[in-house]
Amino acid sequence: MASGSSRTLMDFFKPAASAKRIKLSSSSPDSALCKSIKTHCQSESQSHTHLSSEDDTSPNNAQQKARMELNRSLAKAKLNLKICSQNVSKAKGEGDHVKLSELLVEGTWLRALPGELQKPYALNLCKFLQNEMCSSTSVPIYPPPHLIFNALNSTPFDAVKAVILGQDPYHGPGQAMGLSFSVPEGVKLPSSLLNIFKELHEDLGCSVPSHGNLQKWTVQGVLLLNAVLTVRNHQANSHAKKGWEQFTDAVINTISQKKEGVVFLLWGNSAQEKSRLIDKSKHHILKAAHPSGLSAHRGFFGCRHFSRTNQLLEEMGIAPIDWQL
Repeated sequence: MASGSSRTLMDFFKPAASAKRIKLSSSSPDSALCKSIKTHCQSESQSHTHLSSEDDTSPNNAQQKARMELNRSLAKAKLNLKICSQNVSKAKGEGDHVKLSELLVEGTWLRALPGELQKPYALNLCKFLQNEMCSSTSVPIYPPPHLIFNALNSTPFDAVKAVILGQDPYHGPGQAMGLSFSVPEGVKLPSSLLNIFKELHEDLGCSVPSHGNLQKWTVQGVLLLNAVLTVRNHQANSHAKKGWEQFTDAVINTISQKKEGVVFLLWGNSAQEKSRLIDKSKHHILKAAHPSGLSAHRGFFGCRHFSRTNQLLEEMGIAPIDWQL
């Protein structure tokens, strides 16, 4: 390839030079092909000149960069999900239940929370969950094991811009997916999520989507964290006070201590109790009523938390969230 007689592929697509070298008669069967190549090369050359003259901060380049970042984040989240699923399958193949420590696989969180899942409370929590799953009288536990840490595996610690706190997972079949307020595509929207979408529409003009999968938010830096990460079928708060609160408190406390400028959206009394863990001199706290059907009209509607979050992020020079699903 270093030889002076060797040519790269681009040498064959230089319009001016190739036009001089190729001298085919108009009657030649290859003349149409020649014209086509020449036209294509001129077009590519003009396009390249146009692109190279654009500033890196132009709107088009900024949008392209944002799309690339989003795609990379989605790919990483999918890889983490795949690893979790493989760990669950491996444990089943060995006739065992997967350990909690094998379900948190995002490296940035493992570094931010060193040894957290090896602490006595976490080991006891793991035993509790294993007993729940293997008991002869057990009821289904949600979400499925590979999705228990979906919030952390989808939003790396380094990427966290905002935190939306929930209480515990939805307790109906097929609803919980390890992200607060989110449900998989094809599942009916719970009232809380529908009210969130209504507020988004009033606040930012976002159209109400046909699905409730909020993963697009997570890969942009919105941590969708529940205080309790598992629940029994049709038994809300059934896994409360089993150890999850200590773990998620550690998550919030770690964000508070090790990061700056994170926007915490605390909806309802349960979420607002967590404000004690947040350093208010370093972070932003937005409070409102819970978006449930019972309380949304008592202060959630009209809170404008989505536009306020973006305004705060932009004031800090951080890219805002695209809330439209």
